[in-house]
Amino acid sequence: MRVLGIDPGLRNMGWGLIDVDGSRLSHVANGVCHSVGDDLAQRLLSLHTQMTEVVQRYAPDTAAVELTFVNKDGAGTLKLGQARAIALLVPAQAGLTVGEYAPNAIKKTVVGVGHADKAQVAHMVKLQLPGVVLMGPDATDALAIALCHAHHAKSAGRLAAALLQAENRSQMKAGA
Repeated sequence: MRVLGIDPGLRNMGWGLIDVDGSRLSHVANGVCHSVGDDLAQRLLSLHTQMTEVVQRYAPDTAAVELTFVNKDGAGTLKLGQARAIALLVPAQAGLTVGEYAPNAIKKTVVGVGHADKAQVAHMVKLQLPGVVLMGPDATDALAIALCHAHHAKSAGRLAAALLQAENRSQMKAGA
């Protein structure tokens, strides 16, 4: 089972992929999509194009996205929400189920503490994915989101359902 984690951001959208085989987790890839363009529409389109390429290249079976953190800056929150829409849309267009997790839930799952700092999250991601080379803080957060989703999906039985869906997709591709 391949899990895609996405850390939404309008300038930098982190992504990370892990494979889950029973209780074994392994790193597949991670990176950051950087938006380009002069206006909001162009920047969103560039993120959509880059994330679509990630999904097509690595063929995840399920995905997870961090929930939006609402702050005092309404305009900033709105822009983050628009980037988050891209993070939700791309996996949905590929037919994937998409989980959503609050930042504290991700940190609690990966680190054991809901208010862990970025250094603690990076340390625990490296421990759980030996040999991983982290491509920056946004990619690290995305891997943490993927780890969180893998943990919660297993406990909720959704991993089995997503695995069945992936198997059915492979059979359909083989039959085509």
